[in-house]
Amino acid sequence: MKTRGMTLVELLVAMAVGLLVVAVAVAALVASQRGARGVDAASQLRDDARFAASIIQRLGVQTGFEDYQSATKPYYGTKSDYKGGTSGLDIDALMPNVYGYNNAVPSSTDPINNVSVRRTGSEGYGSDILILQGQTVALDPDPKNKSRASDQSMINCMGYAPDTVSIDRKDRIVNIFYLGKSSGEAGMSLMCGTKNKKGTYHFQPLIKNVESFQVLYGVDNVTPNKEPAGHSDSVPDAYLRADQLTVAGDQAATYTNWRRVRSLRIGLVLQGPRGSAPGEAEIKHYPFGDERYASANDPGSELTTKDNRLHQVVTFTVQLRNCQNQGFQSDLKVPCDVVKPVN
Repeated sequence: MKTRGMTLVELLVAMAVGLLVVAVAVAALVASQRGARGVDAASQLRDDARFAASIIQRLGVQTGFEDYQSATKPYYGTKSDYKGGTSGLDIDALMPNVYGYNNAVPSSTDPINNVSVRRTGSEGYGSDILILQGQTVALDPDPKNKSRASDQSMINCMGYAPDTVSIDRKDRIVNIFYLGKSSGEAGMSLMCGTKNKKGTYHFQPLIKNVESFQVLYGVDNVTPNKEPAGHSDSVPDAYLRADQLTVAGDQAATYTNWRRVRSLRIGLVLQGPRGSAPGEAEIKHYPFGDERYASANDPGSELTTKDNRLHQVVTFTVQLRNCQNQGFQSDLKVPCDVVKPVN
């Protein structure tokens, strides 16, 4: 019995069918890998968002906290009363526990006082600086106890808990949030700056691949760029940018406006790795939720991207629990009242 082999045409048809099957399998594999990358990127973005919200909310709760001996010694009335009762501190020169800068980057040596404006087109353009300060808690609140040990319940943005309590109202845990580049990293990161035991500033990234960091301040009875008037009731009635709290040529009025901050509205735009999104469509992102909060006076309130990265907008509000008047209260009838100090 003779066996008949395949003709050239039949062989070519079989090869074509086989290549088609392989091509379909490869396409399915590529699509599956792309989908897996997208899922992994989305999961990482959610984790980063949760971490950012967690650390900023915790430090917001701590902001303005004063140790037992400070908190039980408010001084009412005048600047001279305050100075005489708080180790010679000048309330006009004492930086508020909440402070910030719009569209700025801090210096490495004096990041709370020395900042520079971000240039148009630079990475992180439009991103803000947020400074939160508060004191530690004494392990033994009895003023007769000479021990300076803290209970280590208060942490800084790096998670470190100071082991000694504050010696006066200037002695506070400093937390600085801003966008910057860490060594060896290509993109921008949400950075944390704080003082180490030697009193020098130390910086490290908290979250990588952050394109925008925005802050609005919930204020109580503050008119933009005007000297504060009347009293405050600790309930925010407007959200303003950092530059709107400044009163030109009047540091005392500026600091008083900052002491009337009662909440923080945080906006972040996070980005995933390249290839985590299916296309390169142009997309507008609004860090504070939607276009109602976009302003030509705030370059970071709107961000346009066009790449193949997955992005996530994160928006949340932090209520400040502690009084921010730093012990200066002219009217006992209004809890946590903040007024411009008088002589």
